[in-house]
Amino acid sequence: MDVRPQLLDALSALRDRVAAARFPLPLAGAPRARANRDELLAQLDDYLVPRLREPDAPLLAVVGGSTGAGKSTLVNSLVGRRVSEAGVLRPTTRTPVLVCHPEDHHWFSGMRVLPDLTRVWVPHQEPGEDLLLPGENPARVLRVETADTLPPGLALLDAPDIDSLVADNRVLAAELICAADIWVMVTTAARYADAVPWHLLRTAKEYDATLVTVLDRVPHQVVTEVSRQYAALLTKAGLGEVPRFTVPELPESAWGGGLLPATAVAPLRTWLVHRAQDPAARQHVMARTAYGLLDSLKTRMPELASATAAQYAAALRLTAAVDGAYDSEHARVRGRLQAGAVLAGDALKRWRAFPLDCAAEELLDSLVESLGTLLLCAVTAADERVDEAWRREPAAAAPGLTTGDPAPDGAEHRIGMAVRRWRRELEEYAEEETGELDRSLAPDPGTVAALVATALLGGRRGRAAGETLAERIGAHGALRLRDRGGRLLTEYVDRIMHRERERRLAPLDALEVHPEPQAELIAALSVLQKER
Repeated sequence: MDVRPQLLDALSALRDRVAAARFPLPLAGAPRARANRDELLAQLDDYLVPRLREPDAPLLAVVGGSTGAGKSTLVNSLVGRRVSEAGVLRPTTRTPVLVCHPEDHHWFSGMRVLPDLTRVWVPHQEPGEDLLLPGENPARVLRVETADTLPPGLALLDAPDIDSLVADNRVLAAELICAADIWVMVTTAARYADAVPWHLLRTAKEYDATLVTVLDRVPHQVVTEVSRQYAALLTKAGLGEVPRFTVPELPESAWGGGLLPATAVAPLRTWLVHRAQDPAARQHVMARTAYGLLDSLKTRMPELASATAAQYAAALRLTAAVDGAYDSEHARVRGRLQAGAVLAGDALKRWRAFPLDCAAEELLDSLVESLGTLLLCAVTAADERVDEAWRREPAAAAPGLTTGDPAPDGAEHRIGMAVRRWRRELEEYAEEETGELDRSLAPDPGTVAALVATALLGGRRGRAAGETLAERIGAHGALRLRDRGGRLLTEYVDRIMHRERERRLAPLDALEVHPEPQAELIAALSVLQKER
C-alpha cells in the first residue's frame, strides 16, 4: 500500500474523466452505462482514493443485506450496545449509522470518505432519534457513533436495505457498500436464495473485494441443512472460499430487541477484530479490495468508453438527418428561386397589374409574402423529413429533443421578419442608386425597389421588370443594383435556412455529446496502467 504520488495523480485524472462522461441519449446501453459510471465514481471517491491516500485509516466494514435480514441487530450485537435501531417495522434503518472507537472518530467526522453525506454526531443520542438539520434529507445523512467496545482500527456501518421500497435507501445502500474495505453481506435462512443478495455477492466477486457472508436467523433444527445448501450455492457461484458465519434464530432477533448474546456473534467479531489488529491480515484486506478495484478498471473503463462512442455515433446520425433534410430543401429553394417560383399567384397577378392598377408598395408586399411562403414551406418540409428520420432513432426520444417547432407559428414569424429585413435593405439600395441620378429624372425609389425585386424573384417572367429597370435608371445602374440585390437575396436565404437548421439542432447540441470522452477515458486508463 506504499503508493507513489504519480499513481494518485493518474487516479484523480481518471476519476475526473469518469465524472465528465455523459450518456444523455436513451440508447439501449445508456442506463447501464450511467449506473456503471455512478458506481465507479462512488468507489473512487468513497473508497479507493481515500484508502490509497491514507492507508492507516481504520478498516470500514459495511453491513448490507435485504429487508429484514437483521443487519441492525447484528451491528448492535457486535458493538455490545444499541447504536442502530432494530425492529419489525420496515424500513427500520432510515439514517445509516457508522460506529467506531473514540480514537478513530476523526477519521470519519470529516469528508475523507462518503463526502456527499452530512455528518451528525451526538455522543449520547438514543437510537432511532434522527438528528437532522432543517430540511435535511435523512437518506443523505450519516450518523457517527463511538463505542469503546469496538477495537481501534475497525469501524462498522449499518446500511439501509439494498431492496428497500424507498428508492433513496436503495441508492444509498449501494453507495455505502462502495466505501467498504470489507463487505458483510447478511441474509436469512428464509431468503438466502433471493436474487438481490446474490447480485451483490457476484459484484463483490467481480471486483475481488474482501467479502464475508452471514446467514442470519437460522432455526436450530435446520442449521446443518441450510448451511450446507448455502455453501453449495456459494461454491457454484465461485464464492466457496468466502468466510461464512451462521447466527441462530433467537428471541432477540425474532422480536427486534436489538441485541443478541455475545456468543451468537463471537466468531464474526473475532474474524473482524483479527483483520483490524493483525498487520498482515489488515494489509491483505486493504490490498485485496483496493487492487481488486484497480484491476476491474481494465474492463470497466473500456465499457464506459464504448458507451460514450455509441452516444456520439447516435448524435452523428441525428445530426446527419437534420443536415440531409435541410441541405435538400435548401437546394430546392435555390432551384425554385432561379425558376421564378416566387412570381406566382397573387404576386404574378399584381405584377401584371403594375403600375396602372397596382402600386409599387402592393407589388413588394405580395413578393415578400410569396418569398416567405416559399421559405416556410421548405423549412416545414425539412422538419417533417427530420421527424420521419428521427422516429427510427431511439436516441431522438431524449428529453429536450423536440420534434418540430414547439411554437406552431415560430418559423413563420422568424422567416417573415427576415424577409422583411431583406426588403428594407433592398429599398435602401434602390434609394442609393436613384440618389445618384438627376433629381428631375430620377424615378421613385419604391418603384425601383419593386422592379428589382420582380427581376430577382420572377425568373423568365421577370425579364420585363429588368428591362424596365434599365430604362428607368440606366443599364449600368440596373446591372449594379441587380448584382447587389441578388447577393443580398442569396445571403438572406442562406442565413434563414442556416438558422432554422441550427434551431433544429440546438436541443441536440445542448446535450453536449462529443467524440473526445471515448479517447480521454482510454487515455486516462492507459496512464494509470503505466503508473501501476
